[in-house]
Amino acid sequence: MKILLIFNKEPYDGTDLTWNGLRLANQLHEENQEVRIFMMNDAVDLARDMKIETQGYDQDLSNQLKALVDKGVSVKACGTCMTRCGIYKNKPYFSDVEKSTIKDLSEWIIDSDRVINL
Repeated sequence: MKILLIFNKEPYDGTDLTWNGLRLANQLHEENQEVRIFMMNDAVDLARDMKIETQGYDQDLSNQLKALVDKGVSVKACGTCMTRCGIYKNKPYFSDVEKSTIKDLSEWIIDSDRVINL
């Protein structure tokens, strides 16, 4: 089964939404599902290649995303959002995240059995 998770929110927003989404992606991958992640809006900060100081947050979400990439999970980020969005504008992204387009997202949606919007 092909499962697409679309992340939209700033990763460290005081909720566990992003953390739980990453945990779900990992669990689905462990259950041999094809998991793909697309980041839009402020969620692109998740792929920044920098240490993000997060007061009161005990999870390193960027490292969790990197671990998923290392396991073979495909990750794309909206190129326009990479330029326009996020708290850490103009900071670099780690290289394993593909700069992508809304067309790529639409193709992934059409090709997916399940789409989860976070």
